[in-house]
Amino acid sequence: MTARSWRRAAAARAAVPLAAALLAAGCAGPTPSTPRSDARMFTNPVVRTNAPDPQAIRVGQTWYLFHTNGGGRNVPVLTSPDLVDWAEAGDALPELPGWANGGKTWAPEAIQLAPGRFVLYYTAAGRKAGRQCVGRAVASAPEGPYRDDSATPLVCQAELGGSIDASPYRDDDGSLWLLWKNDGNAVRMDTWIWVQRLSADGLRLVGKPTPLLRQTEPWEGRLVEGPFFHRRDGRLYLFFAANAYNRKVYAEGYAVCESPTGPCVKAAENPILRSNAVASGPGHASMVVKDGRTWLLYHAWPPGQEGTTDPGRQVWLDEVTWVDGRPVVHGPTGTPQPRP
Repeated sequence: MTARSWRRAAAARAAVPLAAALLAAGCAGPTPSTPRSDARMFTNPVVRTNAPDPQAIRVGQTWYLFHTNGGGRNVPVLTSPDLVDWAEAGDALPELPGWANGGKTWAPEAIQLAPGRFVLYYTAAGRKAGRQCVGRAVASAPEGPYRDDSATPLVCQAELGGSIDASPYRDDDGSLWLLWKNDGNAVRMDTWIWVQRLSADGLRLVGKPTPLLRQTEPWEGRLVEGPFFHRRDGRLYLFFAANAYNRKVYAEGYAVCESPTGPCVKAAENPILRSNAVASGPGHASMVVKDGRTWLLYHAWPPGQEGTTDPGRQVWLDEVTWVDGRPVVHGPTGTPQPRP
């Protein structure tokens, strides 16, 4: 062996334990496509399976997300520590009341009214009415199981096509309200967003319902739906979705209301969330606030797959900023962004 060959062999022998040590210590590191900083980032959608009509509440350090029926569950519930990483947590409403048929349990939304007391509002197929109706159920834990002991629906405007998309709201003065939509587009009638006061326990409606707004703008098509209230800096916002849910024209807008019973004026810049190259038909949203930042949870289809069930309507999370009292949705996004 020449001197040069001996040095080459010695170098090769030395490289083996060095490489092993580097691997053991994890020095190989992430690939350039997964830098260490990605732990502080996320990319939409945050739920990549079919999870329409998402709404989330925070209890302690955990977020609970409810969505329209699927996977054999009436009201699927997911949990997350950070609004980004979600895990399935079962069926929040494992049994429907006697007035409801299964298979069409839509748009559930929950609210905490006291420690250990949660009320879930949901849409289900009314046996007697033959239309979709709104029910309410109670649980001692945010994930359920919720129980509905009522003999009849809470709201069921059968003569107006039925009632869907209920959303509870507690105003700054402590009063409780329920928003919903009459399902007029199912019977070729106008669709209205309605509101009515709730009793302190959240189980009964008080007084008379008030219609707030209906479809009037070209972008809204034949319907408005999926309403929710949000108050900021004393101003009451009514957010809603509009148009055909299974088409890319579906979008999200808002109005400003003088009080929970109106009057409400739609924003001139509507829609504030619409389809783009990464998400189609975004809408039926809910809003959360974390560490002073506002976020919109909503569903959207992968472009070109509107109306499918796999993957179906996925859940997206994008930030909302406020400019001169106007909500600006930074989305739909398809690139990494900082976690909430």
